[in-house]
Amino acid sequence: MAEQHPLLEVCNLSVSFQMEAECFDAVKGISFTLEKGQTLALVGESGSGKSVSSSSVMGLLPPNARIGQQSEIRFQGQDLLGMSEKNFRSIRGDRIAMIFQEPMTSLNPYMPVGEQVAEAIIHHRKVSKREAMESTLELFEKVHLPEPRKRLNHYPHEFSGGQLQRIMIAMALANTPDILVADEPTTALDVTVQAEVLNLLKEIQADMGMAILFITHDLGVVRHFADDVVVMCQGEVVETGTVEAVFTEPKHDYTKMLLNAEPKPGDLQHDQHAANILEVRDLKVNYILKNNWLGQPTEWLQAVKGIDLTLKEGQTVGIVGESGSGKSTMGRAIMQLLESEGEISFQGKRFDQLTSQQRFELKRNMQMVFQDPFGSLSPRMTIGEIITEPLTVFTDLSQRERLDKARKALEEVRLDPSSINRYPHEFSGGQRQRIAIARALILEPQFILLDEPTSALDRSVQLTVLELLKDIQKRRNIAYLFISHDLSVVRAISDEVIVMQKGAVVERGTPEQIFDNPQEVYTQRLIKACMLIDEDGVAA
Repeated sequence: MAEQHPLLEVCNLSVSFQMEAECFDAVKGISFTLEKGQTLALVGESGSGKSVSSSSVMGLLPPNARIGQQSEIRFQGQDLLGMSEKNFRSIRGDRIAMIFQEPMTSLNPYMPVGEQVAEAIIHHRKVSKREAMESTLELFEKVHLPEPRKRLNHYPHEFSGGQLQRIMIAMALANTPDILVADEPTTALDVTVQAEVLNLLKEIQADMGMAILFITHDLGVVRHFADDVVVMCQGEVVETGTVEAVFTEPKHDYTKMLLNAEPKPGDLQHDQHAANILEVRDLKVNYILKNNWLGQPTEWLQAVKGIDLTLKEGQTVGIVGESGSGKSTMGRAIMQLLESEGEISFQGKRFDQLTSQQRFELKRNMQMVFQDPFGSLSPRMTIGEIITEPLTVFTDLSQRERLDKARKALEEVRLDPSSINRYPHEFSGGQRQRIAIARALILEPQFILLDEPTSALDRSVQLTVLELLKDIQKRRNIAYLFISHDLSVVRAISDEVIVMQKGAVVERGTPEQIFDNPQEVYTQRLIKACMLIDEDGVAA
């Protein structure tokens, strides 16, 4: 009788990265197994080695990575580390598929999304392009992409972050893999879509007997989605076991710290008599969907529908809503990154009444942290150059003075100042987000728009960043417009909450009014979905 092997065996995996004069050990001798139909979660803070471990399984490590000589990765008994790239390609995307953490950087910006998913199907199956496109349409319907047939021919930039993640999930499931490696698959998703996607993955797993290697920092999801958990810290495994055992009786202090790291509602005492710093009146943003043969627009999408907003000095207004609700579009319009209709006034000055030089001078006091840290950080610049770039544009400081301020900014966001000469690709997703926050803070602005600033951060670092933002706000009297799908984070930092749906405001009020006594059905549904994931698991 043939020996039965686990579906996936990882034994004594060590991974290091050669960086100029030094070698960095990212993963240090970890081991785990994955059986058919099992969901195993790799949990830990940013930089713990979770994503490096999953990339090793997929054979997607960068050229400067070195795998230890004693390391083994076996798929159904086959040695993956000793396999040729040609043979590995027949497994990758077919038998083992992956959902990446950052969908915008994983999709080709020059190809319609339907063609990209169909390409994955054609590569591994002997089907025509027409059959592949029909399969793609079925997958888009399964992952609840709005207007799936119409959007087959749309490009990645025409989708919200959550919609892009659903497209990546469809691509990963295209060839019904034996193992799905899910690297932070719900990071960019709002709570209602998160519940739908987790239900979808569970449903497909039950139908196919597919195993899932689930990499995440969201312990609320892990508790009810995974069967077993591996807790990682600084490249090492510190605790393993069933989810029930690890969550009810954690043994390692690090595991206990992760479980206790949950944003709590703060005691916010904002000065109601403070001056207005930002005023928005009847803000509208329209996108052209279709032109006639003369190039004249014939079809529009009203992404933002006449929104009013007032932000006072030192105040935080939280904006919540599902992906595609218009949150980020509104933020970009306020920051003058999109054309819009209506009035936008900052420090009492209307942008449409200012010269270009006056607008430039005003923008020193307006900074933004973008949702996608990898896309907003230049890969050709060191983080020291990235963080000091605003100082170069707006100040006359010497290079030494700029670098000194950059080191202090890195310390503020819990990053090693000595890493100032490293590049963005050498950092984890959470670390890159902290670099983006440091860049926004370095000019000491009076207003910062934060577009999903904690979406890529694990819970313990979220708490640190939130406390940092609160502390800086208290000391410098900065106003924040905080856009997020994470309701617990919004509740912890906001003085006022605005709920958006399909480009319009459906409800606004204090955090207590919105979260404890929501009036609108849509708001109630958002909060219920959040509670289902945080407390009772994946929604039924």
